[in-house]
Amino acid sequence: MIAEFQARLARLADAHTPEFLEVDITMPQAKVLHLLSMGDLSMSELVARLGVTLPTMSGVVDRLADRGLIARHAIAADRRRVFVGITPAGVELLDRFRDLNSRQVGDLLAVLDDADLEQVRRFLAVLDRGISRLAAAGKLPSQLTPVPQSAAPVLQGGGRP
Repeated sequence: MIAEFQARLARLADAHTPEFLEVDITMPQAKVLHLLSMGDLSMSELVARLGVTLPTMSGVVDRLADRGLIARHAIAADRRRVFVGITPAGVELLDRFRDLNSRQVGDLLAVLDDADLEQVRRFLAVLDRGISRLAAAGKLPSQLTPVPQSAAPVLQGGGRP
């Protein structure tokens, strides 16, 4: 079932490939930006979370800093530890990814009729139950927050997207 789901997502994403390729960022860089979008981290925290070596992380951080997407800083309490934070330009880049994803889903939902949209609503409810079960079993990261109902305005109110 996973392969079938991924195949459909890939089909949907194919239409937006030129836009995606314009973003010009590697997957390791995207991962670092995503982590930093939740708050500043030390270099050692980035290394631990991504499971890479310090030299590898330093290279990724150097390239992101050179592009102005992140910035390094130290705190007064411990000048030896280097922290990394996302810049407004980095947030803007992540927003481009999110906007692209939202447009892909929006394009799909826009061509579904009300009966299909109701099935999507039920599917999302099933996913929510599964996520809740994973959370209860301690299988989700502690920083993962539940999706608020307002996060899916396209499906609210029973109307068209």
